[in-house]
Amino acid sequence: MSDTHESARIDALRQLNLLDTPASESFDRITRMASQIFDLPIAAVSLTDQDRQWFKSRVGVAHQSIPRDRAPCAAVAEQGKPMVVEDLRADAGYADSVLAGTGARFYAGAPLITREGYGLGALCVIGTEPRTVTEGEMAALRDLAAMVMAQIELQHAFGRVDPVSEMANRHQFLDDLADLGRDTPGAQRFAVLIDLARTDQIDDIVRVLGSAHLDEMVRDAARNVRWLLTRTELYHIAATQFAFLLPETYSQQQCVAAVTRSLAKLRANSASRFVTTAVVGIAPFITGRMGPVDVLRTLHGAAQDARLQESGVSVHSFTSDDAHQRRFRLLQDFAAALERPDGQLRIVVQPRVSLATRQCVAAEVLLRWQHPELGDVSPGEFVPIVEQSSTARGLTEWVLEAALRQLAQWQRRGTAVPLSINVSASNLEESDFADRVVAALERHGIAPGMIELEVTESVAMKHAGRALEQLRLLDAAGIALAIDDFGTGYSSLAYLQHLPVGVIKIDQSFIREMEAGEREQALVQSMMVMGRAFNCRVVAEGIETERVANLLRAMGCDEAQGYYFSRPLAVEAFPAWLAGTGAVQPRDAA
Repeated sequence: MSDTHESARIDALRQLNLLDTPASESFDRITRMASQIFDLPIAAVSLTDQDRQWFKSRVGVAHQSIPRDRAPCAAVAEQGKPMVVEDLRADAGYADSVLAGTGARFYAGAPLITREGYGLGALCVIGTEPRTVTEGEMAALRDLAAMVMAQIELQHAFGRVDPVSEMANRHQFLDDLADLGRDTPGAQRFAVLIDLARTDQIDDIVRVLGSAHLDEMVRDAARNVRWLLTRTELYHIAATQFAFLLPETYSQQQCVAAVTRSLAKLRANSASRFVTTAVVGIAPFITGRMGPVDVLRTLHGAAQDARLQESGVSVHSFTSDDAHQRRFRLLQDFAAALERPDGQLRIVVQPRVSLATRQCVAAEVLLRWQHPELGDVSPGEFVPIVEQSSTARGLTEWVLEAALRQLAQWQRRGTAVPLSINVSASNLEESDFADRVVAALERHGIAPGMIELEVTESVAMKHAGRALEQLRLLDAAGIALAIDDFGTGYSSLAYLQHLPVGVIKIDQSFIREMEAGEREQALVQSMMVMGRAFNCRVVAEGIETERVANLLRAMGCDEAQGYYFSRPLAVEAFPAWLAGTGAVQPRDAA
């Protein structure tokens, strides 16, 4: 066999992605039939690699491979025709072969040949005593070998191979993980995911160069990764993601070291290294204990974490995974809570007082969630999660409706306290947001001046164009507007001066540091000067001591809220608290 033909044969074998894959029942079934037909203890689907015979399926064989040198299956693959050796010890070519050394005496093999004529290996049967074969037995062996090839082609063509890279795909990866868990349970293994590029980088490549260029980039990466992983099955599990399993002999330290070296080589050899950033996620797992889908899920999580690491490599953290699982659960359960009238969600209010008179001028609406299984969930935990999702609109609408119902109820009982309601980033991207707020006010019979909408400084800056449009519509409707968490958003003062806001709320992180020294106090003082320059009332958040309250009043701060004045109150308790502080003071009298 010429070197060129052998090189092409090896390439054909490796493109089928069979080597070093877990056992498969579809192949094992054929191997058992061969053993039964010949009434022999040993049968195997043996693939001829460069220097070994690797068994895709085996009966009566403990080892996974034997050397290729003087292996009868290698001769069958090379010659492309069946072969029978009635007594290995009596045959000069195989008497001292590895196979004969195992105690084998009889061998019969039928070739596994591709449509292009390449011999991949053989379906063989082996006995421990010399024997002959009948023509019927050999016909059956040839038929079974054809069945093996049909299974190989079916597996390669039917939903198991990615058309771009011609590599085994995600479905095959999951199936192989399942087979691995069934055949060798309890083994410590490491799965690895290579993520070639960030989503925005992929979008830029497709937009500028087209999808064909992206496909070529993937094929180039596939060739480079195959070169790095000479004896490891590689799977193409997503558009720009590859996965593989490291040998079970690897420790975690060896795994990280090997993967880090490989990533450096991959980056250096990549034709797209200047426009993409490849990273690697590693997921340790115990075969048979973690399901295939969970292995893949943790791989994706590790790859995402790797983008935060300077090395570009990250090992899956079960602690981090628990946190992500909780985040996902909270998001799902909160969406359900919005639709259930079972009292999981409720609002509380925190009074806002005039520093000059110490009388209540407004109250901020805060959301509370009593989860049926997790108990009280802090708004500091669930609100940021919800605000990054499509549920943010439902969150704001629920709070707005609850606040307006409460205002209407208080008004009927003679209490008129303006309520301040937080607005999420996504609300300001909704073209009908202002209209919906106005409609809700009319539905509940509440005057626009009885509510104030709070927008964080960072949100106002990030969504400048759309935010300004909606804020102007709200202002025109007579609804008061406030910038919340002022000082944390790195604002453009030129932009802020155009916002139709009447209140600036200084973030509590600055207020709580005021007792530390003059520098901290000077910083707060500068924010107040800025607020007055914008003709805004200044509200300080997070006041916890009398000293800070007095300092703020001396600086000319208008209003304040914090535990020093009152913790958040149940709406049922607020009227009694209000009665104890004196009458509600109109804002413009503060």
